[in-house]
Amino acid sequence: MSTTWNETDALPAPTETKPTAAPEAPAAKKTSRAKIVLPVLIALAATVGGVSYVRGLNVETTDDAQVEGHIVNVAARATGQVAHVLVHDNQLVEEGEVLVDIDDRDLQARLLGARADLASAKAQLASANAQLALTERTITASLKQAKGGIAQASSGFLTSRAASDQARADIAVAASKRTLSETDQKRAEALFAQGAIAQAEVDRQRAAFDQADAQLAQAKARLASAEAGSANTVGMVETAQGRLAQAETGPEQLDAARAAAGVAGARVEQAQAALSLAELNLSYAKVKAPMRGVVSRRSVEPGQLVSPDRTLLALVPPDDVWVVANFKEDQVKEMRPGAKVEVKIDAYGRRIFAGHVESLAGASGSRFALLPPDNASGNFTKVVQRIPVLIRLDAPPDVPLRPGMSAYASVNTKN
Repeated sequence: MSTTWNETDALPAPTETKPTAAPEAPAAKKTSRAKIVLPVLIALAATVGGVSYVRGLNVETTDDAQVEGHIVNVAARATGQVAHVLVHDNQLVEEGEVLVDIDDRDLQARLLGARADLASAKAQLASANAQLALTERTITASLKQAKGGIAQASSGFLTSRAASDQARADIAVAASKRTLSETDQKRAEALFAQGAIAQAEVDRQRAAFDQADAQLAQAKARLASAEAGSANTVGMVETAQGRLAQAETGPEQLDAARAAAGVAGARVEQAQAALSLAELNLSYAKVKAPMRGVVSRRSVEPGQLVSPDRTLLALVPPDDVWVVANFKEDQVKEMRPGAKVEVKIDAYGRRIFAGHVESLAGASGSRFALLPPDNASGNFTKVVQRIPVLIRLDAPPDVPLRPGMSAYASVNTKN
C-alpha cells in the first residue's frame, strides 16, 4: 500500500516542470525577430514616404478627368421619306459612305423642271442675241434711208410748191386773156349790130373768148393738181421726218436690244443656278458620313419622314480623342502648355499613357454652366473652382479610348 502511494505521489512532479520549460524558447525567438523586422519596415516606409513626398512636390493630380472626343450629329439636308437605312448601331463607317437613302422621286421631278427652264432660257438668250445683231446691222441703214427720204420729200415739196406758183400765174394770165376776149366779143357784137363788121368777125371773137375761158379752166385745174401734189409732198415730208426721228433713236434701240440680251443671259444664269440646286438637292437624298466614325444613337427607321431639323444619328471618330482634366484653381498656377502628363484610364487599370498639356481653359467650368453662380448675392459660400485643362496624348493609343471614359491625370509642373 505504501509502495503504491509513493509511486503515485511522485508522478505529478515531473509533469509540472516540463510545461514550464517548453514555452520559454519560442517567446525569445519572436522578440528577437520583431526587433529586427520592425526597424526595417519603419525605414522602408519612411523611404517610400520621402520619395513620394519629393516626387509629389512638383506634381499636380486629379481624378476629375475624362476622355473627350468629337461627336458629329448627322441630319438629312432634304425633306422626304426614308427608303433604306444602311447602317446599324455601333458600326464603323468610312467617310463618304452612304448611311440613309431618302425617296428622291419628287427631287427627280424638280430636276427635270429645272433642266426645261434652262433650255427655255437659253432659247430666249439666242433670240435676244439675234435681235441685237439685227438691230446693229439695220440701224445705220435705217438712218441713211430716212435721211434720203427727207431729201426726196423736201425736193418733191419744193417742186409741188413751184408748180402751184406756176399754176397761179397761169390762172392770172388766162383770166386776163379771158377778160380781154370777153371785151372784144362784146365790142364785136355791138359793131355787128350796127352793121359795121361782118358776122365772121363776131364768130372769131366768140371763139377767142371760148379759148381764153378754156385756158383759164385749164390753169385752175393745174393749180388744183399742184396744190394736191403739194399736200401729198407735205405728208411725205412728215412721214420722212418721222422715219428720221425713229432712225435717230438707233442708239437707244441698240441699248434696249443689249439690255434684253443681258436680261436673257441673267435668266440663263438663274436657270443654271436652279439646275445646280436641284442636282444638289437630289444628291442630298443619300445621307453620307461626313467623316470616319462609329454609328451611335441611331434614331432613324425606314418609312420615317425626315427633315433638316432632326438628327438621324451620331458619329464618333475613334481616333481623334483627348483628355480634359479639371484641376482645382490652386493647382494650375504653375501649369504651362507643354508640361508632361501621365494619364491613367480607369478602363485599363494601372496602364500609363504619356501626354502633355495643350492648353488651359479661359474660365472655370462653372462659368459655362447653364446657371452660373452669382457670388454677389448675400448668401455666399466659397467653393474651390476647377479649371479645365486640355491634355493631348503624345502617341496614338493602341487601345480604344471612347469619349466619356473616366481618367486620372498627373501633371509635372516642374517641366
